Amino acid sequence: MKKILLFAALLLACGPLFAQTDTAYVAETIPLPPGLTAEVGGMDFLPDGRLAVAFHRGEVMLFNPKTKTWSRFAEGLHDPLGVMAVSNSELLVMQRPELTRVRDGNGDGRADEFSVVSDEFGISGNYHEFAFGPVRDREGNLFIALNAASNGAGIRPELRGEYNPLGRQGRMYSCVPYRGWVMKIGKDGKTTPFALGFRSPNSLGFDAAGRLLVCDNQGDWLGTSKLYHVRKGKFYGHPSSLVWDENFPKIDPLKLPVKTLDSMRTVESVAFPHGYLANSPTQPVFDNTNGKFGPFAGQTFVGEMDHPFLIRTLLEEVDGVTQGAAIPFPVKGLRRGNNRLAFAPDGTLWVGQTAHGWVGAEGLQRIRHTGGPVMEILAVSLTKTGFDLTFTQPLAAADTALFHVKRFYYEYHQAYGSKKFEEKPVPVNAVRLSPDGRTVSLELAELKPGFIHEITLGNVASRTGTKPLGRLVCYTLNRLRR
Repeated sequence: MKKILLFAALLLACGPLFAQTDTAYVAETIPLPPGLTAEVGGMDFLPDGRLAVAFHRGEVMLFNPKTKTWSRFAEGLHDPLGVMAVSNSELLVMQRPELTRVRDGNGDGRADEFSVVSDEFGISGNYHEFAFGPVRDREGNLFIALNAASNGAGIRPELRGEYNPLGRQGRMYSCVPYRGWVMKIGKDGKTTPFALGFRSPNSLGFDAAGRLLVCDNQGDWLGTSKLYHVRKGKFYGHPSSLVWDENFPKIDPLKLPVKTLDSMRTVESVAFPHGYLANSPTQPVFDNTNGKFGPFAGQTFVGEMDHPFLIRTLLEEVDGVTQGAAIPFPVKGLRRGNNRLAFAPDGTLWVGQTAHGWVGAEGLQRIRHTGGPVMEILAVSLTKTGFDLTFTQPLAAADTALFHVKRFYYEYHQAYGSKKFEEKPVPVNAVRLSPDGRTVSLELAELKPGFIHEITLGNVASRTGTKPLGRLVCYTLNRLRR
């Protein structure tokens, strides 16, 4: 009951930030086979247009959108949390113990061949050692992400991989190899450690620019949930995984001063303010529909477990550093628990949901662009004096009273989560509207790196009177424009 009341309070608090009457996008619920525990762990579309869906309890089902029928492809898998289609008869499935090739060899529609692609990581038996992926880069390499363990439960006497007691300390820990790492599986089949410092990286993906993106969930060492641009060899902040870095000294990483760890880490590209933008971000996917889904072609959408909306992220490179904006994307009829995303060939966005003991719903929905006009912030760009906001439609007017800005940051520390620090309003000194009416230039009294700059839209509307779908912009400012 407390969770329900809290969620209701959050909705009331955030209500003005979202347009409630928009009909440009609607969510439709897909019926599921009776008796199925519909906790979606992974999704991908086959070349023939069918949808492969993996469920936490071990089933992999195929759904035909044309006939609206389900068939069972495989069962008995161990907590599968990722699926990639290789062909109409072959999938890669990320189980808890391994990445598995699952294939229908005799053409009867059921998998009959199961082979290991990679199991070169440790397992302690801790319940929190989830495994996510795979995703493939443009060169054909695969990437998976490995969850850290939780002190909410222990480990088993039987382990796979070396045990390192130095990695057992802390709330979330890495006592067997490569927990808290992103791993690369090359085209030659070799598995190698790629990047480290993650707590609970619930899925990963590539954006339209080819950047590897990983979302991590708020907790110890994460003041709020974050999206990272992941690069080889970089450390992203959660210390427990350092014990598996061959270049790290054989010491307990938690005994290093916070300032030392802070100087070692690569900061997030986007921070999601906790409580109203994202509590548990999930899979990032980019809009590859070439306009079938509306005006957001090439942009990245992120799932979110605790709220009935998705998040659009708009990244840009400033002085070689990736940073950018997060904007809520509410959809009429969308539920919570939005764990997995996949764009279909027809341009709809399919959303797989799970609760699995957390806040959320269960099942499968698809988001469809109705063809109606979309009034939304299309682009956000940092300038030397503020931000440019570009809309999908010309604005009726723009003045300083319509844009409210504040800034704050979350502290990097060992404790679970963080309050906002140095939260204060930022005066908007001037507003300029472009000749076509679509771009608003905000000149702020000050820009400060290391802070989230939160922009809330007032009574902004298009020339036809339509209000934006999302009315909140959270820009993570890592570097200033020179």
